Amino acid sequence: MSRRCELTGKGVLTGNNVSHAKNRSRRRFLPNLNQVSLLSDVLGRPVRLRISRHAQRSVDHIGGLDKFLNKAKDAQLSLRARRLKRDIEKAQEAATAS
Repeated sequence: MSRRCELTGKGVLTGNNVSHAKNRSRRRFLPNLNQVSLLSDVLGRPVRLRISRHAQRSVDHIGGLDKFLNKAKDAQLSLRARRLKRDIEKAQEAATAS
């Protein structure tokens, strides 16, 4: 499993550990990823995603997973998230048609 947020695309960054003597060694900054279940109102079921804490706060701020995915650009979403976005859009179209 890659260390990348499925909603925001946030991934691993690299930098330096710097000692008091200014010796530098390479290090990795890992994103704070969590396995969470987010409820989709349109689909009526929970969806398990591996997202960063920042993305979780953004989803809560925007008003839910469905609204977040409607606003999100496809380029930053993972393949699973793009499929989920497509399923949500289809379910919304079916709800408005009937």
